[in-house]
Amino acid sequence: MSMATADRQEVVNFGCRLNIAEGEAIRSAVAAAGARDTIVFNSCAVTDEAVRQARQAVRRALRERPDSEVVVTGCAAELEPDSFASMGARVVSNEAKGLVGSYLSKASLFPREGGGPSPAGAISNPPEMGSRLRGDTRVYAPALSGADHARAFLGVQTGCSHSCTFCATVLARGAARSSTIDAVVASAQTALERGQREIVLTGVDLASYGDDSGTSLAALVEALLALPVERLRLSSLDPDRIDDALFALLTQEKRVMPHVHLSLQAGDDMVLTRMKRRHRRADAVRLTERLRAARADIAIGADLIAGFPTEDAAMFAGSLALIDDCDIVFGHIFPYSPRAGTPAARMPQVGRGIARERAATLREANARRRHRWLDAQLGRTASVLVERDGRTGHAENFAAVALAVPASPGAIIDVRLTARDGDRMIANPIEQDIAA
Repeated sequence: MSMATADRQEVVNFGCRLNIAEGEAIRSAVAAAGARDTIVFNSCAVTDEAVRQARQAVRRALRERPDSEVVVTGCAAELEPDSFASMGARVVSNEAKGLVGSYLSKASLFPREGGGPSPAGAISNPPEMGSRLRGDTRVYAPALSGADHARAFLGVQTGCSHSCTFCATVLARGAARSSTIDAVVASAQTALERGQREIVLTGVDLASYGDDSGTSLAALVEALLALPVERLRLSSLDPDRIDDALFALLTQEKRVMPHVHLSLQAGDDMVLTRMKRRHRRADAVRLTERLRAARADIAIGADLIAGFPTEDAAMFAGSLALIDDCDIVFGHIFPYSPRAGTPAARMPQVGRGIARERAATLREANARRRHRWLDAQLGRTASVLVERDGRTGHAENFAAVALAVPASPGAIIDVRLTARDGDRMIANPIEQDIAA
């Protein structure tokens, strides 16, 4: 990103799909506040590398745009407000980042004591995102990404009520809170009306959707399928929370994409116990076997952490073998990094060098598995959602596709997969294939 040519009102998102969705609410709030010459960094804190990248970007903005107001929000800002404030940036908390009032003045709204900031100063006319009080219950307003994406990212849940020992997200976002089904449906309708044909549901702990309101993720999916949505995709799911109703939707409903990303984290039971995960290795293997048996074209993705405290060579071998045992073709793999305030940070560490080496080994194994999976699709047809560049897209199973012939951005086209180029497939539109 070049600061010299940046828009005078700019939002830069780091990290997860939920941040991308919430970034649009930030953009709307900044515009509605009439903020001039402002750049907002919506930060991530899932690893220390994510925090480092946020710090680096903020320093660069302060150096290259000395007359601009630089605002930092998101999880890194929530956990380390003083660090960013000492640089000269303004800090806005996660709870207030989608509120117009957060951008009306230069006074920092980050709470120094007494809990979250009051939204009382916010202007209520434009769309707002965040937790709002309804009686004694916090309600999360859905966060919908902008029209500049071919797919609509729809944040339906934030926070987490579990206590995994490695994770700082609960410190940054608090307990799990869900949007109402009616509010999510309304946001989905907005996406469909502006021509987005695929909706991606996202959240910090998506599978816990509805725990705070007596409903469920399966009920939400069923409500969304009552709309004329053509493709519905779910982001990362806790394997322990996939009940029979959700399993049936993932495997039997054609408009729910055949792509399941699981929050597995490790492939050794002792490591999982020390992480305070709620599943065991055999549970993960059994679930993926059931998914593939029920829907043969389903693609499995997974989050994996390498080098968790106390992990020895045998424990790591369990994670490495999990890639083949669960047929993981989309691995989100990263080395463990201690997060301040988490129990895992106080456990015996294995060393960052070892963690990085193990992460690299996992990535290499996952790449081999993915390439075999992609090679097996040569000659097949696929349905591809075309990205905004008109030249790339994703198949229903989330395989990345490069189009030999450009197509209309946002369109869903049938293609034939003709070759593999690294991690993506080369494809010809079926019409071109027939004409040839």
